[in-house]
Amino acid sequence: MNYIEILGLLAAFFTTAANIPQAIKVIRTRSVKSLSAITYGMLFTGMVLWVIYGAIRNDLPIILANSVAGALCGIILFMKLIYKDSPEKEN
Repeated sequence: MNYIEILGLLAAFFTTAANIPQAIKVIRTRSVKSLSAITYGMLFTGMVLWVIYGAIRNDLPIILANSVAGALCGIILFMKLIYKDSPEKEN
């Protein structure tokens, strides 16, 4: 494994892991009031496009990282669309 692959794997890890705390918070609290549906819609679309790009290039790190990040982002977006008018649940 060379330095470029390590750099790519680190970038994939951090950009994927960055979605985990928000997804957990949204699932636990069902509070989506402060989240932007447009932002998460754009992020989700971008991640789907990255997966397609990775598949065309046969690049497994891009496919895996963006599949996981896209799933987490999709959960957040889904929750935003479902719970947008629901009262907030206390932590």
